[in-house]
Amino acid sequence: MQGNKETVAVIGAGSWGTALAMVLADNGHPVRLWSHNEGQVEEINQFHTNKKYLPEILLPDLIVGYASLHDALSDIKTVILAVPTKAIREVLGKMKSVESSPLIIAHVSKGIEPDSLLRVSEVIKEEMPSELLKAVVVLSGPSHAEEVSKRHPTTVTVSSEDMEAAEEIQDLFINLNFRVYTNPDVIGVEIGGALKNIIALAAGITDGLGYGDNAKAALMTRGLAEIARLGTKMGANPLTFSGLTGIGDLIVTCTSVHSRNWRAGNLLGKGKNLDEVLDNMGMVVEGVRTTKAAYQLSKKYDVSMPITCVLYDVLFNGKNAKDAVDVLMARGKTHEMEDLVNILEERNLEE
Repeated sequence: MQGNKETVAVIGAGSWGTALAMVLADNGHPVRLWSHNEGQVEEINQFHTNKKYLPEILLPDLIVGYASLHDALSDIKTVILAVPTKAIREVLGKMKSVESSPLIIAHVSKGIEPDSLLRVSEVIKEEMPSELLKAVVVLSGPSHAEEVSKRHPTTVTVSSEDMEAAEEIQDLFINLNFRVYTNPDVIGVEIGGALKNIIALAAGITDGLGYGDNAKAALMTRGLAEIARLGTKMGANPLTFSGLTGIGDLIVTCTSVHSRNWRAGNLLGKGKNLDEVLDNMGMVVEGVRTTKAAYQLSKKYDVSMPITCVLYDVLFNGKNAKDAVDVLMARGKTHEMEDLVNILEERNLEE
């Protein structure tokens, strides 16, 4: 536990924002947990629970709920931004209307904005005036909120163009249960965290179809190749994808019932349509929007992403899930190492 105790604002009281607030509180940092839902704020303050998102979890007393964004941000230096990707611009718009001093904003959202094709850190820098933004940090890695809230061992990565700011976030969070590493590759960390949700959707589909572990292992392996192909073309370090925010996050998201992306894919594999699936989930499934963005990125950068493309057809063009998997299995033959060689060659040319 760190010596200096800093009051931190966590913007977004969903499962992940609440779990991270618990980590901060365990480290002795007072937390202002903001939600737009006043009933949820009253529950947090009166009962120290957030039952919709983390049932049966008792929140530490150092977590106080706030419905006023102005009050939550008053005299704050560090913000943990834990809202879905689609809500980030709206929330940042409200933040800059009530904030007057520069902030370190650490975002924990795993997505890419469709159409603009911006990573979350880029959206933050576009929306927040420079005088209100000291640094942008991304926190990502293989981490289910349900397990973090139960203080199960977890490892994550923080990344920023300002590594001093990344280390400040590392110091706020790190403890015996929550191990935090640093990585200077912002692009790789964000791309790995976002695109693994696409592969998790596809993994859920194969499980929903009853195809078993062999198919899922193949899908995850080839999915990682897709992520690395696109990420490297965008400027990421290919080694990042062999770390926590690449293969680590991919494993946990594709293999756990805690993963809402896997659960959504599983329902698709069992014959539900997308609208039914999203209604059933009751929470944001980041992989759906990210599939659209990644499909657009594959065209922009001329990168082969067959899993992303067939999933795009399932989600947005009404393609049958089984037919989509069959398309993947019927692809032309190639050499397994071809992708790795191409990635390394492109990297060497850039250097």
